[in-house]
Amino acid sequence: MDVVLVGLPGSGKSVVGKRLAQRHRAEYVDLDAIIEREAGAAIPRIFDEEGEAGFRARERAAVTALGPADASATVARVVATGGGTVIDPRNRWRLFRHRVPVWLDSRPEVLAQRLRRSAIVRPLVTGRDPIGSVRGLQSAREPFYAAAERVNGVAEVAAVLELVDRLVRNRLGAPSRDGTMLLRTETSIGRLVLGDGVAPRAVDEALRVLEAPRAVLVTEPGAWAAAGERLAGGLREAGWALEVVELPQGEDAKRLDVIEAAARQLARARVERGEALVAIGGGALGDAAGFLAATYLRGIPFIQVPTTLVAQIDSSIGGKTGVDLPEGKNLVGAFHQPATIVLDVALLRTLPERQLRAALGEAVKMAVLGDERLWELLETDGPAIARGDTSAWESGAVAELVERCARAKVRVVVADERETAGRAALNLGHSLGHAFEAAAGFGALLHGEAVAYGLRAAARIGTEIGLTPPARAARIERTLDGLELALTPLPLRLGEVLVHLGLDKKHRGGRLGWVIPTAGAAETGVDVPDDVVTRVAAGLLAAGVAA
Repeated sequence: MDVVLVGLPGSGKSVVGKRLAQRHRAEYVDLDAIIEREAGAAIPRIFDEEGEAGFRARERAAVTALGPADASATVARVVATGGGTVIDPRNRWRLFRHRVPVWLDSRPEVLAQRLRRSAIVRPLVTGRDPIGSVRGLQSAREPFYAAAERVNGVAEVAAVLELVDRLVRNRLGAPSRDGTMLLRTETSIGRLVLGDGVAPRAVDEALRVLEAPRAVLVTEPGAWAAAGERLAGGLREAGWALEVVELPQGEDAKRLDVIEAAARQLARARVERGEALVAIGGGALGDAAGFLAATYLRGIPFIQVPTTLVAQIDSSIGGKTGVDLPEGKNLVGAFHQPATIVLDVALLRTLPERQLRAALGEAVKMAVLGDERLWELLETDGPAIARGDTSAWESGAVAELVERCARAKVRVVVADERETAGRAALNLGHSLGHAFEAAAGFGALLHGEAVAYGLRAAARIGTEIGLTPPARAARIERTLDGLELALTPLPLRLGEVLVHLGLDKKHRGGRLGWVIPTAGAAETGVDVPDDVVTRVAAGLLAAGVAA
């Protein structure tokens, strides 16, 4: 078994790691020392000559060189990481899976004092305000450290060593008994938890935080068979009494009569205001369950457990809940933030290829909005993710995709929870996308597939009106080509598409405010001439049907 120590500079990873390794007669591995040896230079010099990006590339190589985790029932290696090693999602995937990660947590004031006395120069903790620097690092890195087992590192070294050793001995032989936690973060719109095989543990923790008397699961048949039954079993083992509310599958769950029937079931089960709903399913189920939680007893807490890729990277985050009307999608709804969002990538392993591929339409949108690393990931690993290749799972590409999309959306929503300003950018590709989806009959065209068509439309419109640089538009279309999205003209009537477009919620004063890609992100509220919209929309429809 391997033990991995994480924490801020000065938290004692090296000294505790050496002593722990000695105690267990294990190998001690210092990643910073490996990097310095390979580079033939001290870390400050690497930063000076190669910049932080160069150092991080060397760091990734050192983590990869560790190879697979040791599977023995004794401690084989103790790995001390650099303070920023686990910022990289792939590093965390490689370091935390099948190992025991331990976070040595200390107050910034204590760490700053230690760093003042240290002979080792930390390039990111320099200047006249070391406490401020450490606090900044702590705020930025805590979501990644918090995925590990926390140990209070303020005490004397001997005491910290005893705490770590006790934790390690308790985990000997079963380092991954509850799955692999990869991220834990508290935000103003709820807690976000990401991991592999962690849903039962994470939901149990969330219910305990809420002091819920029981678990009220809201799900649909497909999600229940794929994930709900196993999650329910884990919750029963943890001692929870369960109430299960089953909604129809897909967009059929998003009807007002369905919400009324579900609310009546909650009333008959005497669900009270202090209880919480646990939404287990894809985007449509999450929208409906969230709306049920928002309106039952004028609002009760709920926990999102999205079981599809599109829900994990997009729809479960942000608190938008809603149901459809015959006239359009999501025309009745409410903002109601979940208490916790549990993103368990293990739930995605059995998804059909079409669902995986379609979800990448939303991922491309997030990349176009300014995440260059996400865009590169889609270009290199996107096709394998779309096919559901084993390599995409084992390399950590799927987990990184989910994390980057989820964290990007959280940042946007935190800045504009009610969609009064910057959050409108998240509607990139959605105006014509929703119109295509509605014209096809909800469910015939998957949401991510519709968004992909909408992205092509937005790029083409942007090019015509001079807002999207041609090279940027070409990269968007090339990325969608590589993912095999929105390749075939849609067999829809142009008139029907334009009718549904006229019902888009982003109309102001009778005009639709478009979201159009720019050189670096997107511009919102753009007024686009009707003839341009009509021409671009027609270009995405099959000949002979578009009239």
